[in-house]
Amino acid sequence: MDVITEGGPLKEFCKALLEAPHVAVDTEFMRETTFWPKLCLIQAAAPGAEAVIDPIALAPEDLAPLWEVMAAAHVTKIFHAARQDLEIFFKLSGGVMPAPLFDSQIGAMACGLGDSIAYDALVQHFLKRRVDKSHRFTDWARRPLSEDQLTYALADVTHLRDLYPKMRDKLEGAGRLRWVDEEHAALTDPAIYDTEPENAWARLKVRRTTQDYLAALRAAAAWRDRQAQGRDVPRARILKDDAIYEIAEQRPRTAAAFEKLRAVPRGFGNSRMGQELAAALDAALTNAADYAPVIERGPPPPSSGGATVELLKVLLRHEAESAGVAPRLIASATDLELIASDDDAECRALKGWRREVFGERALALKHGRLALTLERGRVLVKDT
Repeated sequence: MDVITEGGPLKEFCKALLEAPHVAVDTEFMRETTFWPKLCLIQAAAPGAEAVIDPIALAPEDLAPLWEVMAAAHVTKIFHAARQDLEIFFKLSGGVMPAPLFDSQIGAMACGLGDSIAYDALVQHFLKRRVDKSHRFTDWARRPLSEDQLTYALADVTHLRDLYPKMRDKLEGAGRLRWVDEEHAALTDPAIYDTEPENAWARLKVRRTTQDYLAALRAAAAWRDRQAQGRDVPRARILKDDAIYEIAEQRPRTAAAFEKLRAVPRGFGNSRMGQELAAALDAALTNAADYAPVIERGPPPPSSGGATVELLKVLLRHEAESAGVAPRLIASATDLELIASDDDAECRALKGWRREVFGERALALKHGRLALTLERGRVLVKDT
């Protein structure tokens, strides 16, 4: 097995990857006690080339040839449940987004294998191989790693390399490659990997839309992310989400006001961090009209919105089963709520192939042109 710990061998390995049509990629990282993921291993396997790369032993500049592979338009990069891997690569490479991309978990949804099939189940389905799980709780930051641990890590990408052609052929035969390509385009949008503190509020649930609430929510979330990033600790080590929500509701500006909050640790208001947060909140609330993020309000839900959404859920499951795909690939709960409220809603379920598979029928059901019936325990869809 090739274990790459120096820049020269990595450069040669990446030359081989650039000659391949596709390469399976996986990472092992640690994040339990840090804000930024600590990258411990990178595994890569292409037809005729495979290796484990040790980023701990390499200097950051040594990884440049790997970023070239990630950006190469003629090499498809294959991941399973790619989001965290993409986040790591995007940050370490200075903004290189692996593309073109194929996420086997998304492909599995289009193959009708469920919303989030486990990797071992996917390998069993396509390759009839049993995946070794004996080292899944390894501390990948420790050195040296044993031969068994490295073999275990490499197997993740050799299996993925081998199943990819089978999955791609199945999707191509069913005419569904464009379905997964749309999902991949969303997955590689750099905006979802944004770590700018001032945008941290967007990952939270917005519970009110008043300017004071939104300004406080944004200020508190931004302050927490700056603290977490600077100290390299998880957000919850600074303040938990419940505390951020309570701060946005109560909008404390003094140490005494913090002491009245249930979700904030006792004594926080008198600490240096508490004083800094109070100052940030005071500045945000003083200028709330300019500082608060703008939230676009959708149309109010119809009086029958709840019932309509429930009917759309039944239709979605029926259409997904008929098409042999996971329902989540077609529409989300938010999509159904938007369709119930607005025929022209800006949502993915009313665009492209999803409109063909589900969206048009969803609108027909909403307006009484379709009916759902039960026969012998099975849901049937009929024109009215």
